[in-house]
Amino acid sequence: MLYHLFTWLDLEFEVPGAGAFHYISFRAAMAVITSLFITIIYGKRIISFLKRKQIGESIRELGLEGQKEKEGTPTMGGIIILAAIIIPTLLFARLDNIYIIIMLLTTIWLGFIGFLDDYIKVFKHDKKGLKGKFKIIGQVILGIVVGAMIYFHPDITIKEKTDVEKYALEHNIQNETKYQKAKLEFSKEAKQSTKTTIPFVKNNEFDYASLMKWIGDDYRNWAWIIFIPIVIFIITAVSNAANLTDGIDGLATGVSSIVGSTLGLLAWISGNIIFANYLNIMFIPNAGELTIFISAFVGATAGFLWYNTYPAQIFMGDTGSLALGGIIAVLAILIRKELLIPILCGVFFAESISVIIQVTYFKITKRKYGEGKRVFLMAPLHHHYQKKGYAEPKIVTRFILITIILAVVSIITLKLR
Repeated sequence: MLYHLFTWLDLEFEVPGAGAFHYISFRAAMAVITSLFITIIYGKRIISFLKRKQIGESIRELGLEGQKEKEGTPTMGGIIILAAIIIPTLLFARLDNIYIIIMLLTTIWLGFIGFLDDYIKVFKHDKKGLKGKFKIIGQVILGIVVGAMIYFHPDITIKEKTDVEKYALEHNIQNETKYQKAKLEFSKEAKQSTKTTIPFVKNNEFDYASLMKWIGDDYRNWAWIIFIPIVIFIITAVSNAANLTDGIDGLATGVSSIVGSTLGLLAWISGNIIFANYLNIMFIPNAGELTIFISAFVGATAGFLWYNTYPAQIFMGDTGSLALGGIIAVLAILIRKELLIPILCGVFFAESISVIIQVTYFKITKRKYGEGKRVFLMAPLHHHYQKKGYAEPKIVTRFILITIILAVVSIITLKLR
């Protein structure tokens, strides 16, 4: 919104300082500051409002230490996170950019599903909330829409490298600058593609369309059959994994903030022709604009920690957790780094796997021995450590430190292959 306004002011009236809005770095910084301001300053007012309306969390009895003290803590705090993401993005991002449109759609849609779930729990006094099948349906619908937009929209493209020496000779280009050299490297026409990046592999690009070669020569026209279900699976898996992780104060928020920062760096590099050329990675035109959205995302999650760290003054609820996971999934897909998710989102992955192992093992042993047995003291994984006597802050701190290590490993994959 402000980008378009100040661009017009700069072009028409040459207003001093208006040109700063052309720079992604300036707008990203403004997005972070604005989102932090919203979460920290207005977050306090929203918490006070929720307390007055007695919109508190109803705690299930799980036999965990300190559990009863959390009874009545305001929930639906995800509204603060959503506002702190959407408002700065609307103010500072280019609203005609398809990547920004997709991210706003993802945020609003999953935020709405999570809000319905929290509304049913709080106002209808139904602890089960929105039925699981309706959550899944909502995530599947989003996956279909996002997958179709990525596959069919003409502005979502990549650029592949060309033979520089041949191109330079043909066009009589000599003594080129770094920028000109990078443009030479990516001088091929931008094209729509279903390619992605495989971490730790030398020739690290994989085309989902290749899975459809059995159809015939026109297999690329049918690649959506495999691509869209993959998008659906990733969005559903990561969104629900973030929801499972949101079980103790500050865990999901802290992990999401670090993951978001890493994806922001990867998005900025992928959308910058010079860095993409230097690091020999896929160049994604216009993807750099995602840096604005991610800056707002990081500011929102980091700012929310002001009130969400132990002992939490507010819980994000499903309004926040479902949206955070979905946002991370769609971001990774857009910058072709979705295969990094098991590494970068290792904490989310471990939390999900712990639940799957626990439930599966319990069912198998119950069928075999007549009595179900458990691998963990309790699932998800963070509850297992609570049962072992670890304090919440210690669990959260260690999980966040693990996420930082995994984030560094994810960044290293840019060169380690």
